[in-house]
Amino acid sequence: MKIPVSGFIVHSEDADGQHSHQLYITSWDGRPVHVHEFAGVTSFDVGHSHRYAGTTAPAPTGVPHVHEYRTVTSFDDGHTHEICGTTGDEIPLPGGGHYHLFEGFTTVNGRTPHSHAYSGKTSDEEF
Repeated sequence: MKIPVSGFIVHSEDADGQHSHQLYITSWDGRPVHVHEFAGVTSFDVGHSHRYAGTTAPAPTGVPHVHEYRTVTSFDDGHTHEICGTTGDEIPLPGGGHYHLFEGFTTVNGRTPHSHAYSGKTSDEEF
C-alpha cells in the first residue's frame, strides 16, 4: 500500500564540514499533520526524580491515530534516562482539538541501576 506524503528537507552544514538533514512532513495521505508537546516529572526512585519535555512525532489530522514520542530526561544524580513510546488514542476536547495520554518506564541507568515510571497527557494538537 502506498500513502502519499508531502513535506520538505532542511540541509545544514556544520563549521567542521559535517552536514545533516531534517525531514518535516506536512501532509499524510492528503491530511495535514500535527504534533503535541509533552512534559512531566518521573517517579521518585533511588533518592531522586527527573524532569522531561519533548514534542511527539507528527500524525495525520482528522483520523484515529497515535503519536510516537522520544526524549531524554534532565541530568540528575549524575545521569539521564531515555523516555520513548507511543501515546494512547486521541481524546477529544469539548471545544475542539484533542490530547493523548502516555505512560511507561525510562531506560535503566545510574550508579545504582534503576528506572523511573512516568505518565501524563500531551498538549492540544499543534500544526
